[in-house]
Amino acid sequence: MSAAGTWNMTIDTPIGKQKATLVLSQGAGGSWSGTSESLDTGEKGELTDVTVNGNDVSWHQSVTKPMKLNLKCNVTIDGDTLSGKAKAGMFPAVTMTGERAS
Repeated sequence: MSAAGTWNMTIDTPIGKQKATLVLSQGAGGSWSGTSESLDTGEKGELTDVTVNGNDVSWHQSVTKPMKLNLKCNVTIDGDTLSGKAKAGMFPAVTMTGERAS
């Protein structure tokens, strides 16, 4: 199943569970792009370095709320669910899960 689409995400951070919407799109040339929007802070951002390799998806993103962080995210898609990790610098990796929006 394609990674393209809208995903309802939960990120289990040290300050509590954060909710976000992730949108992944594949361009005509095969390149990937995406956006994310925090449902908790309202912050929206572009994903960079989006890579899809089979069921594995990775990207970078910057956030400024609740603090300024550069995240490296890696997830694996299994049908209409995904799971993986987000890592920010020296901080421990946090768990990310998601379901495809209907």
